[in-house]
Amino acid sequence: MNQKDYLNKADKIYDLIEKAHDKKITFWLENVIFSWQWWVGTLLTVVPWILWFLFRKKGSTYRLLLSGLMVMLISSWLDFVGIALGLWHYNYDVLPLLPSYLPWDFTLIPVIIMFLIQIKPNSNPYIKALIFAGGSAFIGEPFFALIHTYTPENWKYIYSFPFLFGIYLLGHLISTRDSFDKIKNKTTN
Repeated sequence: MNQKDYLNKADKIYDLIEKAHDKKITFWLENVIFSWQWWVGTLLTVVPWILWFLFRKKGSTYRLLLSGLMVMLISSWLDFVGIALGLWHYNYDVLPLLPSYLPWDFTLIPVIIMFLIQIKPNSNPYIKALIFAGGSAFIGEPFFALIHTYTPENWKYIYSFPFLFGIYLLGHLISTRDSFDKIKNKTTN
């Protein structure tokens, strides 16, 4: 395939993506925004962060935020991949601009993990990972499916369990790092 044909085909694909996105925004404006499911998602996006801000261990704020940020990046990336592969989709997005479910990837997963890390910090992280993964996969996902926010297509809740288990352990690992070296100026001789 020559360069011109390649670029024409790529342009057609991106035109289809843009048209699909326009349809999604129109659908969202006409059917989703201000529905009760949208309000639940909006509250689940904001309230957990307020609670975390009020009840976090103040001396561990930056350590927990770094852990939460890494958890956010990984969970949202995995969510993007699952959506792109047609394994699941979301029906009541808080914002129509993200393919993932904002409350899940950017609030619930990281905030719950940050709270679990700071509660009894010396307890076994594998038990906490088990509690987090079990609760998320077998309570959280079925709840969101029940209220039609989340639709698993080619996905079973049990498949989420090892991913969520690993995400918790990674968040825990990041939060327990002793320190970072200070950034030093490069000296020349």
